Amino acid sequence: MKTAVLIPCYNEEKAVASVIRSFRAALPDADIYVYDNNSGDRTVEVARAAGAIVRSEPLQGKGNVVRRMFADIEADIYVMTDGDETYHAPSAPMMIEKLVSENLDMVVGSRLKTDVSEAFRAGHHFGNRLLTGAVSRIFGDRFRDMLSGYRVFSRRFVKSFPAVSAGFETETELAVHALSLRMPVAEVETPYGARPEGSTSKLRTYRDGFRILFMIGLLFKEEKPLAFFSLLCLLLAIISVLLAAPVLVTFFETGLVPRLPTALLSTGIMLLGFLSLVCGFILDNVTRGRREFKRLVYLAFPSPAAVARQKK
Repeated sequence: MKTAVLIPCYNEEKAVASVIRSFRAALPDADIYVYDNNSGDRTVEVARAAGAIVRSEPLQGKGNVVRRMFADIEADIYVMTDGDETYHAPSAPMMIEKLVSENLDMVVGSRLKTDVSEAFRAGHHFGNRLLTGAVSRIFGDRFRDMLSGYRVFSRRFVKSFPAVSAGFETETELAVHALSLRMPVAEVETPYGARPEGSTSKLRTYRDGFRILFMIGLLFKEEKPLAFFSLLCLLLAIISVLLAAPVLVTFFETGLVPRLPTALLSTGIMLLGFLSLVCGFILDNVTRGRREFKRLVYLAFPSPAAVARQKK
């Protein structure tokens, strides 16, 4: 089976050569692609010297790089990792075997059991659990480490993935894509290490955390509009009732409505609530059609097990 290793890179000259060598040793028959994202150091030269196929994506952000890689590269199995030497290359064959033998579409390499405190700091661990928990409650409890950058994909996953995010929130989008189409997925524990000396993380904890949280809200609206707008309707209805209650009490006691602006505001908010509910019903039908179309694109490609049988 044709395997491609995808390595998005931004200023990773200290680590990228080691990453390429590790994955070359683990997957000797794979094509290794490094996609440079406007690096200001020698990432391109180092990656090319290490034997990788080097390409570039001028739009800044990991999500833009992932979108370009998925569009450009043709393979049966895709292995995506980071260029910072934190992920365990020898685990790749095991992840690929699991994908093919169990006929899955995505296998995620979980980082949660790492013993290296510098690799996965307590704050990042807490944020990961918080964001993964939010996705689990909204879309389904299938992942423990939703934000891992180490993944193996089938071709039908990659070619049906409508990437829209620009930055680190792309991992959230990948997880929700699998959950919304109810794809067969799995998560396996893999070793996770610290960056080499001289290499710095591109993750900005608070900024990227809020961007991921915003992406979760956006995907909630896009993939489950009826639930989203029903909650909005409920919130507006509660506000309306709280505003109307004193006005109604005064009316029943005196027969007068002395606070007419409050009464009008309460009525307007209640109307907005019902309009939100109507929007939810309409958008739910639109989302259903869009999901069916994505499912048809997904089904247009053979499963990993079917590809493996064809290659024998």
